[in-house]
Amino acid sequence: MAKKSAVNRNEMVRKLVKQYAAKRQALVDTANNEQLSLEERFEARLQLAKLPRNSSATRIRNRCEVTGRPRAFYRKLKMSRIALRELGSHGQIPGLVKSSW
Repeated sequence: MAKKSAVNRNEMVRKLVKQYAAKRQALVDTANNEQLSLEERFEARLQLAKLPRNSSATRIRNRCEVTGRPRAFYRKLKMSRIALRELGSHGQIPGLVKSSW
């Protein structure tokens, strides 16, 4: 099981990303619009830099919803390979048949 602080920090980052998503996207669109003047684009970049760092979507770490493990994460199932194997062995994942010999 992952540290509670790491899992909670990741949830805080997810909340900030959702909160600032619209404002961040508007500033990025303004900064990348080549029809605007350089001063306007530069000002948009400065405003973008003033936003919290954790409001960027790249700061989110994919973690297993069962254990909180950050590595070996399957996006489709939102869990790690270890949790997948454990739940699959117990028959708790529909359609998954784990072979053992």
